Amino acid sequence: MAPLTVPQGVTMERVLSIEIARVTERAAVAAARLRGRGAVKKSDQVAVDAMRRELGALPIDGTVVIGEGEMDEAPMLYIGEKVGIKSGLKVDIAVDPLEGTTLCAKNMPGAIATIAIASEGALLHAPDIYMDKIAVGPGYPKNVVDLDAPAEENILALAKAKGVKPEAITAMILDRPRHADIIAAVRKAGAAVSLITDGDIAGVIHTAEPHKTGIDIYLGIGGAPEGVLAAAALRCIGGQMQTRLLIDTDEKRERATKMGIKDPRKKYRIEDMVRGDCLFAATGVTDGRMLRGVRFGNGVVETETVVMRSASGTVRRIVAEHRKADKFE
Repeated sequence: MAPLTVPQGVTMERVLSIEIARVTERAAVAAARLRGRGAVKKSDQVAVDAMRRELGALPIDGTVVIGEGEMDEAPMLYIGEKVGIKSGLKVDIAVDPLEGTTLCAKNMPGAIATIAIASEGALLHAPDIYMDKIAVGPGYPKNVVDLDAPAEENILALAKAKGVKPEAITAMILDRPRHADIIAAVRKAGAAVSLITDGDIAGVIHTAEPHKTGIDIYLGIGGAPEGVLAAAALRCIGGQMQTRLLIDTDEKRERATKMGIKDPRKKYRIEDMVRGDCLFAATGVTDGRMLRGVRFGNGVVETETVVMRSASGTVRRIVAEHRKADKFE
């Protein structure tokens, strides 16, 4: 594919807000061809390869600062990799070409391909370790919830701010043994728990539209790269998020230090993880609450993508029919 050029009179940022969808569409379609086949690593690899090819055509001088796969040795767009046509706007890029590799392998709901692009130096360079997270949607007083407060206290505070009883609150939490105490505390407060097996980028984003998703708050420990990607989305559509890296070994401490993390106990908010203007895009691989998965027809591939931009607060939902389906091979 020939590199994209910027038409005269059109800003590069405007072009990116459209072209970023092509990046996640290609990755999603590549992964979707392997849905339900149990091919965890292979589906991740084809998504990475497709995303890398499409990034190579963008009119940017991009650097991947949030890659994927370091922790489990999966294929990756590696941290420090240069992408784009190597000229033009200098940007930081965070990627997860296939969030929910197991979901895709088992053809379960919620797998997505996702990316965030921001100005150079604007994204937190988070190592591929765990991160504690709490997130709620827009419209609440600042610091309505607190990462360091007990889960039960956060549920009660959120219910009060929303003007409902705790029984009307639903918390989304990754279904992991490490979250047993949080799950018990949420239920003790009277709230409901919605458990997910994977996919905490989408889980955080769900809090921004509780009237559509039924999710009011996200709690628990997940990946740090996914935390930065989710923060980029919330910066675009609104909401609050607090996180902290879990640096509990010398090896993790050394890795974090190399990536510029000076305070291992720092509590990060959205503005600490994503500064300035940013773009976020995600395309559904399998059907989920946020996006419909890829559909394959007779010579036609259908995708659904959400594209967000923080500067304008614009959220675009793009339902596309790709009639030259062979171009996705």
